[in-house]
This record gives sequence, structure tokens and C-alpha cells, in this order.
Amino acid sequence: MRSTGIFAAFAVLAMVFLLCSCGPDRSNKIVMVTEATFPPYEFREGGRIVGIDVDLMQAVAQEIGKELVVEDMSFDSVISAVVTGKADVAASGITVTEDRKRQGLHLMLSIQHNLTLAKRQGNFSLPYVEAKQVIIVPENSAVKEAKDLKGKRIGVQHGTTGDTYVTKHIQEPERFPNGALAVAALEAGKLDAVVLDGEPSKVHVSMRRNLKILDMPLTTEEYAVAISKKNTKLLEQVNAAIKKMKENGKLAEIKAKYIK
Repeated sequence: MRSTGIFAAFAVLAMVFLLCSCGPDRSNKIVMVTEATFPPYEFREGGRIVGIDVDLMQAVAQEIGKELVVEDMSFDSVISAVVTGKADVAASGITVTEDRKRQGLHLMLSIQHNLTLAKRQGNFSLPYVEAKQVIIVPENSAVKEAKDLKGKRIGVQHGTTGDTYVTKHIQEPERFPNGALAVAALEAGKLDAVVLDGEPSKVHVSMRRNLKILDMPLTTEEYAVAISKKNTKLLEQVNAAIKKMKENGKLAEIKAKYIK
């Protein structure tokens, strides 16, 4: 009787292990990870995560007959979530960089002047967004251009290309979990400038009277959706859907909804 009980206990433990290891069925879903403090690309509205990237992936999911599930997490975790298989795609205003390519991702380019690179290397979609890194300063700031940033207190969002640019070309910046916190610190007088993506910067500045964006952008970049290199079928489906949306005007409609 004792040995039978032990056997039964092992059987139960084995069943629990199998159930835990299998995880939820994602065959009919696309799990998208994002960092929802990046308007107009992803932000919260009435308890929901909305924005250009969300609408883009919602349209993609509908095109290929799957349900989109959106999960919010810190920006510096979205790439690793895709690489480790916790998510299918990351869409979070992600700029294509060589480091991110080496992490085992398909990155779908999103800027016109890199279309030749996309065709040559493969695994890239047609472009869908052009982005820039810009400088936000107080209205009465002595900072007029990039060279004036040297020696100033510069805020960036941790892990972004703004972070990379400032660190490489200017100096060590002050890093924040998201752009909104960096802009709040600037408004409070704790920083002299913030380097952030252009469209989110417009949103943040529009809500404040004492800040402005300098005319000259620091960089021109390409946003991308990240997909694991192991998931070539999904990559092909997403590429086809984005191509179709570009041709039928859906992509322009999505952007016009959020960028006036």
C-alpha cells in the first residue's frame, strides 16, 4: 500500500510538471509586447493599450486570422521576451540596430531610405514609419543645437537609441525608465535637456507650456517590429500583411488617426 501511494504521488507530480511546462495554447494568438508610455505609438487610454503599433499589429492579426494579445512591460525587456519565446512579436517604437539584429531577431525596417538594405538582406518588411531623435529644452534654454549639450544635464529613456547617441557622441546621460519621467524631470528643473523620439516628444511638449523641441533632429531612424528568427512563417505573414496595408491605404489611415 505504501509503495502504491508513492507511485500515485509521483504520477500526480509528473502530471503537474507536464501541465506547467506546456503553458497556454498560443496557436490562434499573436502575443505582442510593448512599453505603453510612448504616445502616439503605444499608450494607455481608458484602461486599454492603444496607438499606431497596436493598431498596426491588430490589422496584421486580423489579416492572418489570429487574435492579438497585447502585454505591457519595460522597454528594455521587450526584445528578450521575443528571443526567449515569451512573446511572438515586439512592437514598441523599436529602432533597427546592429546589436538588436545580433540578438536573433528578424527586424522589419520602417523607413524609406533603407528599403535597398531590406531587399538585399531579406527578412524585412516595407517601411511604415520614419522616426527622429530630437532635443527637448525649456523655452528660455541656452541650448540651441546639439553641440550646446556638452556638460549639460541630459535625460534619456534607458536602452533607447537616444541613450546610445548621447552616450556615444556627447556624454553619459541621466537615464529614466520611460520618456514621460525624463520630460517631467526636465519640467521640474532637474535636467537641462531630454533626447527622445520625435512624435512622443510632440505629445509631451503639447501638454506643457514651458518646453520646446529644437528644430534640428539628432538622427533619422527606422522603427521595426521584432520577430524571432525561428518564426519564419510568422515573419512572412506579417510582411505580406504590411505590404497589403501599404497598398490599400490602411497603413496611412492608422498613422493619420494618431499623427495630426
